Amino acid sequence: MDRPEGPLSGLLVADFSRVLAGPYATMLLADLGADVVKVEGPQGDETRTWMPPVRGDVSTYYLGVNRGKRSLALDLRDEADAALGRELATRADVVIENFKPGGLAKYGLDYDTVKAANPATVYASISGFGSGEGKHVPGYDLMVQAISGLMSLTGDPDGPPYRAGISVFDVMAGNHAVIGILAALRHRDATGEGQHVEVNLLSSALTGLVNHSSAYAAGGVVPFRMGNAHPSVFPYEPLPTADADLIVAAANDGQFRRLCEVLDLPDVPSDPRFARNADRTKNREELRPLLVERLKTRGAVDWFEALTKVGVPCGPINTIDGGFAMAERFGLDPVVEVGEGDRAVPTTRHPIRFSATPAAYRLPPPELDEHGAELRAWLTEDRDA
Repeated sequence: MDRPEGPLSGLLVADFSRVLAGPYATMLLADLGADVVKVEGPQGDETRTWMPPVRGDVSTYYLGVNRGKRSLALDLRDEADAALGRELATRADVVIENFKPGGLAKYGLDYDTVKAANPATVYASISGFGSGEGKHVPGYDLMVQAISGLMSLTGDPDGPPYRAGISVFDVMAGNHAVIGILAALRHRDATGEGQHVEVNLLSSALTGLVNHSSAYAAGGVVPFRMGNAHPSVFPYEPLPTADADLIVAAANDGQFRRLCEVLDLPDVPSDPRFARNADRTKNREELRPLLVERLKTRGAVDWFEALTKVGVPCGPINTIDGGFAMAERFGLDPVVEVGEGDRAVPTTRHPIRFSATPAAYRLPPPELDEHGAELRAWLTEDRDA
C-alpha cells in the first residue's frame, strides 16, 4: 500500500465510526498522514443521504468530514465480513468506534477482544453518555445540547432556549477523541502498551461550557441565557451602528480606554461607574446607550477598520461566505482542494499549521466501498500465507 506522508505517517486507523464525531476525528488524523480505513455498512454512512445541500449528487455534510480516507463496506452481521473487520482491527494502530457501548461485542470487535489479539492498539470509543448507567441512551448532539444546559444558555432571556447552529458537542467530542488518541499513542511509544480511550458527548459538553460550568461547580450559581450579552464582561456583545450590528469585545480596561478614544468619549473611562470591568458590567444599562450613540454615526465596517487599528477586538456579524472572505483577507487560505479531475472537492483547510510536517489532502471523500477490493486483498493475503 502507498503510505501517506505527514507527522502520523505509518499509523493505520480502523474507523468503525459514522455520522460526525468519529468521522471528524479520523479526518483530522488523515490530514496529518494517518492511513484511515473507513468501515461502512452496506448502505454506507448515514450522512451520505443527509441532503440538501449537495455537490453533484453527494451530500456536502458527508463531504465535509470524510476526506483522506479509504472506504471498505462490511456487513458485520455476515461472519466473513466480521472476520475481515477483526483482521483490520488486529493490524491497526488505532481503532475508533461510536456504536452504543458494548454494541460491537457480538462481532468480536469490542475493546477486550481486540486487545487480546492486538495489545498495542489504541481503542477509542465515542458515546453519548458514557459506558456506565447512560450506555443505553442514544447519543445525539441536539439531545446533549438540551441535557447539558447549553440550550438554557442560548437565546433571548425572554424567549425560548435555542440549539447552537452546529452540532457543537459532536465536533468537541471529535477533538477530544483526537487528543486522547495522541496521548495514548505517546504512552504506547514509551511502554508498548495500548489502552482504551473513552469520550462521551455529555462530558465534552460540561467541560466545554467552561465559565458556566465553573459558575455552578465552584460558585453554586446556575447561569441563564442573556441573549448575546456576557455575564462577566461589558462591552462584550453586538452593538448597533449606522448600518449593522458590530461585535465589540473590550474585555479589559486598556481596550475600553482605546474604544472610548476612538468613539470620542474621553471622559467615560474616568467615570467611576465605568472605570473597571466590574463597574462596567454592573452599570451596563447606563453605559450601553453612550456607546451606541457614537457607534450609530458610522457603519460597522468603518468602525471595524478604526477599532482594530488600535487593538480593540470587534467584528461585523457575517454570514458564512463573509467568514470565508475574512479568512482570505487575513491570508489563512481557508479552502483547499482534495482529489483531481471530476473527483476534486473544495474543502475547509485543516485548522492546525505545522512548520515541518504540514497537513496534506490526498484523497477525496470516498465513494461507498471504493477501496473494498484492494483492502480485502490486503487483509486476506498475509493471513492465508
